[in-house]
Amino acid sequence: MKTFNVPTFYRSSLISAVKNARRQQDKLKKDFSPTLLDLGPLRIHLARHFGFCYGVENAIEIAFRTVDENPGKRIFLLSEMIHNPQVNADLLNKGIKFLQDTQGRQLISFDEIGSDDIVLIPAFGTTIPMAQMLQAKGISIEKYNTTCPFVEKVWNRSEQLAGKNYSIVIHGKPKHEETRATFSHASSNTPAVVVNDMNDAIMLAGFIKGEKTKEEFYKIFRSRFSEGFDPEKDLQRIGVVNQTTQLASDTQAISDFLRETMIAHFNLSEENVAERFADTRDTLCYATNDNQTAVTGLLKTAADLAIVVGGYNSSNTTHLVELCEEKLPTYFISGDEKLLTPESVIHFNFHKKEELLTCPYLPQHTPVNILLTSGASCPDAVVEAVIRRLAGFYGMESKLNDLISDFSNL
Repeated sequence: MKTFNVPTFYRSSLISAVKNARRQQDKLKKDFSPTLLDLGPLRIHLARHFGFCYGVENAIEIAFRTVDENPGKRIFLLSEMIHNPQVNADLLNKGIKFLQDTQGRQLISFDEIGSDDIVLIPAFGTTIPMAQMLQAKGISIEKYNTTCPFVEKVWNRSEQLAGKNYSIVIHGKPKHEETRATFSHASSNTPAVVVNDMNDAIMLAGFIKGEKTKEEFYKIFRSRFSEGFDPEKDLQRIGVVNQTTQLASDTQAISDFLRETMIAHFNLSEENVAERFADTRDTLCYATNDNQTAVTGLLKTAADLAIVVGGYNSSNTTHLVELCEEKLPTYFISGDEKLLTPESVIHFNFHKKEELLTCPYLPQHTPVNILLTSGASCPDAVVEAVIRRLAGFYGMESKLNDLISDFSNL
């Protein structure tokens, strides 16, 4: 896989040594057991896969290269390039300005930008009307487009399905930038509707089976269906694609459920199911899948608590938290500074969308076993900073250099 020129301050000598060692030991990526950092009174179990994915590294390389190659030019980001506070803060410090927030609310008027300006498209992509508006202003977006290739893969698959007269069901968070972009691209070719979760899928099944009226559909899925969508006609042939940062298991469950609904309602055999339902398993993002599977492997380890590091508005990170919360106390933090002391931590409750102060969070006994992972937009350097802070609480930070040497020599 291609390597990217990412600023060294996002890298970590410790994490690089660990990842390189695991890569050599497990070249086929079949071992999802965690890596143990044994510091005596503190034992940190690192997920097999975590941190920057292909799409994030691609976006960061383009953004920083754009700044370096265009001194004196005004550079804007359509919205947050990725959902990570450290990276977005670094871009702001480089002089890049955000035109919108993550909800699409205007921060700087589009009237203020022109053909001499550079506008970066974020890794989530953007809608067709937005791209057309920028191009109409004479702004070249192709060279400065950081859209993740795996997001574009979903768009391409949607277009293929449209060519075969399938309607598109998008599993995604309706207000997320990526979902808005995918919906725009899909609905430009075929009828499309967004489902947020299995409950939405169950309701959609009621319309597939004709148990509910059009009026109910338009009310339940208001602002989540393409113009002119007719549930009586447009749910006869469907394919499910996804926001790439959703739980892969949730997307698969929704897809399987709707597939079974089509089989039962239209009395299909396994041989002719494609007449009504498209196979779209190839739209699941490899990094999302690997990171989530790695957490499943991580949770097989007995531990006292889990720490998940990443941006609070990061969808893929939130799902890692969700998985961990099912098994043990979990603290969702954006960086090492949230670990105030060995007794107190500030962490994010994504259910209530608020930070909480918890005291205590580390157990009194030793050794303490902590599961640790991070989202796909979180720099390895941030994860190392968390490890060093935890190690410092136990007077073990000096031993981390020994671990770097040990993993480098494996």
